[in-house]
Amino acid sequence: MILGIGLDLCDIGRIEKAIEKEHFLERVFTECERARILAARGARRGEIAAGMFAAKEAVAKALGTGFAGFGPDAVEILPDENGRPACTLYKHALALAGDARVHVTVTHESGFAAATAIIESGECRVESGDL
Repeated sequence: MILGIGLDLCDIGRIEKAIEKEHFLERVFTECERARILAARGARRGEIAAGMFAAKEAVAKALGTGFAGFGPDAVEILPDENGRPACTLYKHALALAGDARVHVTVTHESGFAAATAIIESGECRVESGDL
């Protein structure tokens, strides 16, 4: 069962400027995310950071709260073993989601990064008459 859907669009150039500031990097990104961003070179660095930022925003929207009660660093976006973006929640974001699964996808095009997040319950409910 789908519990929430979120979508965000982010200007890559705006994030490229923001990640020049150490305070922004530390406030928004987890240690592992910062390592991934700083390891990237050239334009790819901005794309990666903007994609992560958009995904964090999309997850916060899918949770239905925005960043109320938790910060962006409570949502970690890193590639899984196949290179797909995977989300790990911490702190109050984890408490809000409980045992729900979080699916994210990220894309980059024409100076923008976009992300979609879907929060899915582990339960499967069938209403009478649906069969």
